[in-house]
Amino acid sequence: MIRGSVGTVQTQVHTFSSPLTLESGAVLPSVTVAYETYGSLNPDHSNAILICHALTGDAHVAGYHEGDDKPGWWEMVIGPGKAFDTDRFFIICSNVLGGCKGTTGPSSVNPETGKIYGASFPVITIADMAHVQKRLIDYLGITNLFAVAGGSMGGMQALQWAVSYPDMVSRMVVIASTAYSTPQQIAFHEVGRCAIRSDPSWRNGQYYDQDGPASGLALARMIGHITYLSDESMHQKFGRDLQEKDSYSYDFTTDFQVESYLHHQGDRFVERFDANSYLYITKAVDYFDLTVNGSFIDAFKDLKAKCMVIAVSSDWLYPPYLSREIVSALAQLDKNVEYCEIRSNHGHDAFLLESGQMNYLLGRFLSHLAVSDLMIRNVPTVRETVTIKGAAALMIAEAVNHLPIVSSDGSLVGIVTSWDISRSVAQDVKTLEDIMTRTVFTATPEEQISKAVNRLQKNRISALPVVDEDNRIVGIITAERLSRLVIRCE
Repeated sequence: MIRGSVGTVQTQVHTFSSPLTLESGAVLPSVTVAYETYGSLNPDHSNAILICHALTGDAHVAGYHEGDDKPGWWEMVIGPGKAFDTDRFFIICSNVLGGCKGTTGPSSVNPETGKIYGASFPVITIADMAHVQKRLIDYLGITNLFAVAGGSMGGMQALQWAVSYPDMVSRMVVIASTAYSTPQQIAFHEVGRCAIRSDPSWRNGQYYDQDGPASGLALARMIGHITYLSDESMHQKFGRDLQEKDSYSYDFTTDFQVESYLHHQGDRFVERFDANSYLYITKAVDYFDLTVNGSFIDAFKDLKAKCMVIAVSSDWLYPPYLSREIVSALAQLDKNVEYCEIRSNHGHDAFLLESGQMNYLLGRFLSHLAVSDLMIRNVPTVRETVTIKGAAALMIAEAVNHLPIVSSDGSLVGIVTSWDISRSVAQDVKTLEDIMTRTVFTATPEEQISKAVNRLQKNRISALPVVDEDNRIVGIITAERLSRLVIRCE
C-alpha cells in the first residue's frame, strides 16, 4: 500500500429493483448505483462520511484501481492520516444518478424496453441524486452520517442532504459551491450543451450504436474547463507562450500553448464521459435552487448539521459571495456554521489541488467532536412509578444498560442501570425509587466530547444522560459509544 493511501480498491455495484419516483413525477423502474467505500464501519455505524462528487466526477474518489497509476480524484484528502482519515472513518462515494460510471443514466438500458435510454431518460435534479444516495446509505445499514461533504456540484448535494434529511446528517461540508445556480453559470452550461446538440453525430441523443458527438462534447469540456481555472493561474501556467513554430499561422490552428492545453483536455474528456450525461447533469445543476421566495430561511430552518462552508478566493465560477450568502442565512437562523476562504490562484479547481489548506481545514473541522456528534438519540426513559420488573423488561427490549428516569414534564430526575436491577434482586428491593441514582452527572449537546470523556473517567461511570437547557433528555453518551473514533481524535 502506498503510504497515506487506501491502496487498491474496487468499484461496487448494487441494483435497487423498486421503482424510483423523481421530482418531475417520472418513474425509473429500477436504479443501479456504483460506489466505493474505504475504511471500516465501527460497531454502531456512527463513523460514516458520504463524499459527493462534482459534475464530471465518479465514485473513484481515492486509492488505485488494479493496473492504474493514477489515484482517485480526491486522493489528497482521503486515506490513513489525512483529513478524511480511513483509520477513523468509513468513507462512501457513489456515482450520481444520470452519470456514466456505473450508476443509472442516459447510457443505461431501460429494463422496460431493453433499449438504451438516450434522450428518453427523464429529467433529474440534485434532490433526485440525493434520494438515490439515501437508498444506498440505507442499504449499507447506516442511519446517521457523521458528515456529508463535497465540492462544486458535490457541495450542492451536501446542502441538499442537510436540507432533505436533517436528522441523518451530523456535519456538512460545502466547498466552492452555491445554493442556487446563477444566470452566468447557466449560460456557460447552455453554450456547452449547444455544442453537443449541434454536433451532427449527436442524433437527438440516440448515438450509442455509432460514433457519438465527440467534437461537440470536447468543445463543451473546453468551455467548462476555462471556468475551473483563474486568469492568474493561466498566466502562470501558459502566459502568452506560442507553440514551437517559426512564424505566425493564419490557418487558425493552435498557436498558443493554452489552446493546445484546452484541446488536450477536450480530447481526454471524450474518452471517459458520455455526452448525454453531460446534458442531463448540467441541467440538474442549473435547476438547483434552494431559495424560497428569494430567501434561504425556509430552506435552512430545519437544518441540524454543524456546517463548514469553504470558498476559494480566485473562484469566478462560484465566487466567495455565494458561499457567504449560505453562511449569512445559517447565521441568521443561529445554526452552527463556520466559514473559511482558501487563498489560492488556482481558481475553482483549488479544492482539488490545495492539499495543505484542504487537509488542515477539513481535518480540524472533523476532529473537533461535540457530544451531539456521538450521543445516542431517541433514548428510552421511565417514570419513577414504573416497577423494577417493568424497567428490566424495557432494558431487555431496547438492549440498553441505562434508563434515565424522568418526571411528568420530561425533566431528568435520576437514572437506573442494569447493575442496579441486579442489585435489587440480590437485596430483595421492591421499588425503583429505592435503587435509582438521583445525583446524576450529565452532559450537554454542545460541549466537547473530551469533557464528557473526562467526566466519565473521573467519576467511574459508564454513561452520561445528555440534557437540554430545561434538563430534558435529548440523548445519552456511553462508554461503549466512545470507540477508537474518539480515542484517536482526542
